[in-house]
Amino acid sequence: MLTAEQNEELTQVAPGTPMGELLRRYWYPVAFTRELEEFPVRPARLLGEDFGTDGTCLDQPAEREETNFRDRVRAVAGQVRELGGLVWAYIGPAPAPELPRFDVFVMDGVRDIGWTDLPCNFVQIMENAVDPHHTEWLHGRFFEFMARHQGFDAPPSFGKKHVKVGFDAFEWGIIKRRVVEGASEEDDDWKIGHPLVFPYNMRVGGANIEQMQIRVPIDRTTTRFMLYTVHAPVGVEYPSQPTVPDYQIPVYDSHGRHRVDYVEGQDMMAWVTQGPITDRTVEHLGRSDIGVTMLRRMFKENMSLVARGEDPLGVYRDYRERIDLPCEKNKFDSGAVFAIDFIDRASSRFSPQADALKKLHIKAHENRKAHENGKAHENGKAAGG
Repeated sequence: MLTAEQNEELTQVAPGTPMGELLRRYWYPVAFTRELEEFPVRPARLLGEDFGTDGTCLDQPAEREETNFRDRVRAVAGQVRELGGLVWAYIGPAPAPELPRFDVFVMDGVRDIGWTDLPCNFVQIMENAVDPHHTEWLHGRFFEFMARHQGFDAPPSFGKKHVKVGFDAFEWGIIKRRVVEGASEEDDDWKIGHPLVFPYNMRVGGANIEQMQIRVPIDRTTTRFMLYTVHAPVGVEYPSQPTVPDYQIPVYDSHGRHRVDYVEGQDMMAWVTQGPITDRTVEHLGRSDIGVTMLRRMFKENMSLVARGEDPLGVYRDYRERIDLPCEKNKFDSGAVFAIDFIDRASSRFSPQADALKKLHIKAHENRKAHENGKAHENGKAAGG
């Protein structure tokens, strides 16, 4: 439970506040590259501020030429760079740190970006990212309930009972681990896990699908939720992608109710129905909230670092061509079936290339099986003499 003052501090994004100053030490995606190819100017809002290119005043038609008024006026501005089909902005103090080239944004594969804007503070979304148990209940049992009432099949991989969860701090944030029923600590979900990438991302994956979930604080009560996905099955040729396709994922149905017939729709319902800003003064944290407590402590510690003039977690200044993040491959001990579940019952179902993506994964599976059968046949012939 937090006091009202602590909750206020945790959820601020404005300049001059401890949290706002911390958040201004990072790069954020503010547009799609294809948008600027279609038209070279696009308004953007980030951390409660609207900004331009470099902030200088280009012209003042009503002022006399001999005045220096134009040189004394400056607007809010930021720096921008392009990476992975996204335009990224930095609006913090100079010098700007490096834009992290995380693996998902630079790896080979077929990519797309789902997105929507949500009417809530980004912290309540990030707290959900360190609550593994919600998967079993929200995406497992609740999914099964909705499936029975709406007449579809719920993916079984999400409903496995959690036997053990764990959290470890590392150089980019927090590694989240779990052991589900039928698996062990030798399986990917525990041995590798996947990271919350401080302060606003979560890296997930499985069955040759790699994803960064991005939660951009547009302002204090608006978050742009983005799902940057790379489909990278082995043993198939990837089609050319001159631009990265983007698509809007639905939050509500035609009746204005939350859509909860896909994984991220369930998440968004849980985030948004807490209200624009969660009232943490009435909460009761339990054993499953260890990760939430750890994240809040991490925010607090890094606010203090910034106040002392130091770089916070995940801010770095030595260029790296690619930053590989730890991430499980065999998600929920479900094997290759996870890829089809992911496309059918997660945000990728709304992608304009959903059918092509399923065919790509099926083709990769068939090629792998054919290769394995061929090797088995050759080994059998060799054994027979």
